[in-house]
Amino acid sequence: MSDRHDHSHQHHEHGHEGHEHHGLVEVTLLLEDEHLDALDEVAAEISKELKQSWDRGAVVRLALSEFFSRRGKIT
Repeated sequence: MSDRHDHSHQHHEHGHEGHEHHGLVEVTLLLEDEHLDALDEVAAEISKELKQSWDRGAVVRLALSEFFSRRGKIT
C-alpha cells in the first residue's frame, strides 16, 4: 500500500455536509457476508448484556477501537 493519503483529522469539515453526527463521520465499507452475520450476532449479544440497543456500526466502532488500541494508535 504505497498510496498513502493524509487524513490528519480534517473530519470536522464533513459536518457541513450533514455526514457527521456526534463526532462520527459517515463512511461506506465493503464487508463479507459472514462479517455482517457476525456483526448482527454480536450486536444482539451486547444489546442483551447491556440492556441497551447496539447496531452494526456500534460493533464496528468497538472492534476498531480495540484493534487500534492494541496497536498503540489510540489510547
